[in-house]
Amino acid sequence: MLTTAFYKQLNANILQIENEFYNIIRPKQIAESCERPTVALRRRGVRYIEIRSLDLDISNPIGISAETAYFIEILLLSCLLSESPPFSDDEHVILNANQLKVAHEGRKPGLLLQQAQHAIPLQDWAFAILTNLQPLAQCLDANNPEQPYSQALHKQIKRVENPDLTPSANLLANMTQTGQSFAEYAESVSKQYGETFKHTALAPEHQTEFNELAEQSLAKQRALENQAQQPFDEFLRRYFSQTCHSL
Repeated sequence: MLTTAFYKQLNANILQIENEFYNIIRPKQIAESCERPTVALRRRGVRYIEIRSLDLDISNPIGISAETAYFIEILLLSCLLSESPPFSDDEHVILNANQLKVAHEGRKPGLLLQQAQHAIPLQDWAFAILTNLQPLAQCLDANNPEQPYSQALHKQIKRVENPDLTPSANLLANMTQTGQSFAEYAESVSKQYGETFKHTALAPEHQTEFNELAEQSLAKQRALENQAQQPFDEFLRRYFSQTCHSL
């Protein structure tokens, strides 16, 4: 009698793959066919980092502005160049609590966060962080009269000084003006952007490039589908043991 294995995609207790372990920032490497993410990292190192705490900017059709990208670059380079000593389990708890507090109550006036053994206003801590970024922004702006990094950093400082300039304040103001819920407002803006892009033609060279990529993708799909297929449970066994290519 043949039996068919029942596979549950979601499991409340077991991580089926490393990508199910969520964190604020994750190191990433492009995995090859049948290669686990941590194996790819061990073999070829960190290719890029994934910042999971960033949301798309609803006020920008492509989800992020050049100005925001400049600021993120400054912040991440500062993290890269700064000392990063290991933290204790107690410090880990404090950091997670601060993160949740900012996410849930970040607009609350006078919000206090925990810094080591002391409480510090969110606004004061933000000012200290942004002030420390100024020399790096100036270095990145060297020989650029437009000073894009310093301009981007200055805008963030102004937002700390005046919370009404923050993206969340702008979003709340638009929702109030239109009388829409968040879901209604997001849907209306999405439709507006969609119509804009539908009527925006790609440059001929870009259209040709995408057409070629689509053809290549379809050709790879056909090649894979024409190959001999192994049972799924055998594929899983080989994947988790990383013996996929040992046939």
